[in-house]
Amino acid sequence: MLVVDDSAFMRSIISDLVSSFPDFTVVGTARDGQDALEKIHALDPDLVTLDIEMPVLDGIAALGYIMSEVPRPVVMLSALDARGDVDLTIRALELGAVDFVRKPRDSRVDVGRVSDRLHEALRAAVAVNLRAAPMLARPHRMLARGGPATERAQRVVAIAASTGGPRALTEVLPALPATLGAAVLVVQHMPAGFTGGFSRRLDDLCAMPVAEVTDGALLRANQIYVAPGGRHLRLVSVGSALQFALDEAPTMHGVRPAADPLFESVAALVGTSAVGVVLTGMGRDGAAGLAAIRAAGGRTIVQDQQTSTIYGMPREAKSACGTVDAEVPLREVAAAVQAQVVQLGARRALA
Repeated sequence: MLVVDDSAFMRSIISDLVSSFPDFTVVGTARDGQDALEKIHALDPDLVTLDIEMPVLDGIAALGYIMSEVPRPVVMLSALDARGDVDLTIRALELGAVDFVRKPRDSRVDVGRVSDRLHEALRAAVAVNLRAAPMLARPHRMLARGGPATERAQRVVAIAASTGGPRALTEVLPALPATLGAAVLVVQHMPAGFTGGFSRRLDDLCAMPVAEVTDGALLRANQIYVAPGGRHLRLVSVGSALQFALDEAPTMHGVRPAADPLFESVAALVGTSAVGVVLTGMGRDGAAGLAAIRAAGGRTIVQDQQTSTIYGMPREAKSACGTVDAEVPLREVAAAVQAQVVQLGARRALA
């Protein structure tokens, strides 16, 4: 793999960390984006770790070139010290970066903490389906913007995503109309400090308003809610209303937020009026929850293998359900969601 950073000190730290992993080898380093592009052509590395802020050619510009001209898995490294760092990192994920890792600070404790996270990200990177990337790079057609969500939600769309999810969600959510007729709840595996920025980015793109969930907020129709990083999200019933409840219970499947707690609460409270969706990601989060939604009478959708950056979560969810109502390419997920919401509305009208 190739390590790219404008700091010689950081290149040394990252190279030493990678060299300590038995399954990865550093074949070279680069000091900026332009140097990285030359080294990629010369060394043809299987993986790249890429700093965001660099002179000559920054990480975002270099990533755009890599993914369009010499595609390969890229893991971004970021200082993550300011809102601008967060926004740039999210943009990198939209452009096709597999994952991101916070740069270690100058301490042995912090380097050790980053080591496990970096190894996890690199292992995910080698499993990605690069053929899916070109399918996600189309410009968005902005739908008519809706007003503030005020109506209580009668139907719920719950979506789970992990590796490759930010890019997939920026394809799916902007394609949903402002008058979908359901609340959309999103669990994207992402640490604290990033889901707020991700929500703001989605709010700029989507017809429905998008917000990071706050504890105790009422569930409203025609609103997209994003689970905050570092906290599990559940629906709870308070009188006749549905509200959000956040907690810091132990990680599930190694992540927090996990989709299963949300999906299972949705199944218990609005099962026959729910649509569960599992998008790209590694592991099995969302599998048990999607099966619970199906068992409760809800509808189920998974992303297909061809367009998934990593097919692990959709495959496990499909297996847990036995069968799903729709397994579709990413570009068709929004249409499938709308169709299932319409069917749920028709079912409710006949009840």
